[in-house]
Amino acid sequence: MERKDFEIEVCSNSVLSSIEAEKGGANRVELCDNLYEGGTTPSIGTILQTKEQINIDVFPIIRPRGGDFCYSENEIYSMIKDIEISRGYGADGFAIGCLTVDGSIDYENMARLIEAGKGLPFTFHRAFDLCKNPLEAMDVLEKLGIKRILSSGQHNKAIDGKELLAEMQNYSKNIKIMIGSGVDENNITEIATTTKAKAFHISLRTWQESPMIFRREGIFMGGLKDIPEYANAYSNNARIKQLIDNLINL
Repeated sequence: MERKDFEIEVCSNSVLSSIEAEKGGANRVELCDNLYEGGTTPSIGTILQTKEQINIDVFPIIRPRGGDFCYSENEIYSMIKDIEISRGYGADGFAIGCLTVDGSIDYENMARLIEAGKGLPFTFHRAFDLCKNPLEAMDVLEKLGIKRILSSGQHNKAIDGKELLAEMQNYSKNIKIMIGSGVDENNITEIATTTKAKAFHISLRTWQESPMIFRREGIFMGGLKDIPEYANAYSNNARIKQLIDNLINL
């Protein structure tokens, strides 16, 4: 493949990850906070600083909390305001996803969020992997004008959802299928070959040790002992470049 034949989106958890994404050759970042909860809306300061530091597109995720994707009216209002404000600070598009109590696409609330974007492109994020009927959901999302669906094929990892992802790719008319969750430089060839997809969502992080010298051990700010308190993960441009090279060499 040639580089123009596919797109790479990096799931970015920081300004640093976004800078690394651009260095690695990504087309776009999905900017998130709280990745241990699957990603929530980043701060306006993070959006603004990211836009100032990189030249590729920045799509903030608009998700007010972790957990499921069935939202209250208060949460929808917050999401609408986050979209309006983020748009004013230069967001190039958004990643959203709303479901009804029965696992269908929440058409009404999705339409409200899209209206708040005033013509900017929207990705339907991995809420798709929790919907009841994926192909019916694709029809609804097409009516809404969604540009991309991010999916792992309704499995925890995309490598295990290859069959559904291939079916979605074949079924899709105007929506780009973007494959994510566990996609890396080692499995990208198998995933791309099996699914025929042309868009991929990756993280490819490495750990950066904190410069802190004094360390109070045994205290966990998030309450989770398996999350390092004195290290941060960020996307690695060398890993991104390697994944892109592997795709080009297909």
